[in-house]
Amino acid sequence: MSSDAMHVAKTGLNAQQTRMQVIANNLANVNTTGFKRDRANFETLLYQNIRPAGAQTSEGTQLTTPLSVGTGVRIVNTEKLYSQGGLATTDNALDVAIDGQGFLQVLLPDGQIGYTRDGALSRNAEGTLTTASGYVVQPEIQIPDGAQEIIISADGIVSVNMPGATAAEEVGQITLAAFPNPRGLNPIGENFVVESPASGPAVVGAPYTDGMGKLVQGALEQSNVNVVQELVDMIETQRAYEVNSKSISASDEMMRFLSNKL
Repeated sequence: MSSDAMHVAKTGLNAQQTRMQVIANNLANVNTTGFKRDRANFETLLYQNIRPAGAQTSEGTQLTTPLSVGTGVRIVNTEKLYSQGGLATTDNALDVAIDGQGFLQVLLPDGQIGYTRDGALSRNAEGTLTTASGYVVQPEIQIPDGAQEIIISADGIVSVNMPGATAAEEVGQITLAAFPNPRGLNPIGENFVVESPASGPAVVGAPYTDGMGKLVQGALEQSNVNVVQELVDMIETQRAYEVNSKSISASDEMMRFLSNKL
């Protein structure tokens, strides 16, 4: 019936509207350090199986294909695509980019560990390495007062040059966390994701070991959002929304025709 077609088209409108929101969020974060673009995934709703495949059509014949009518579509999930973003040189000693797999570990205000690809680090009043929001990087690394130079190696060793010293002094080790299924991590905002049952437990290790990425000092990882691709997806979503809207209009006209003729 036309009312059923309206319902199906309405599910299409809802799904495309959600996809447009995902695309808009990607574009809004095109300059967000370490941001990973999201993708909306669709799935069909339940089918009305009016006549199943294999149903008898005569004494010795069977229906080769089913008579099934779909009831619409929905967004089943959104997933982050963890492809590598470009590295932008900043020449800031406390800017660290991850080239490869892994996340920095940060202690959040509620006590849980957040994971981020944003390596724009700072020092608080005590000299502890923190994120731009002031959350302490784990494990804690203390930069001594008066340090003239901070050196972060590709494998995460943090060293400083002190006045009068002939050699650099090691003050800590930055470690990275990886997950069996990073797409299962829950994004919570502020460039952080947190562990979930779908992501699996964090596997912590030093950079440049056991498949972890390396650290690049004086650089930041840019967003992996491709603006041109997002614009193409936006146009595609807009057209799909318009077509679903036309389906509702056509169904309404069909029902109006019936009501006027009967």
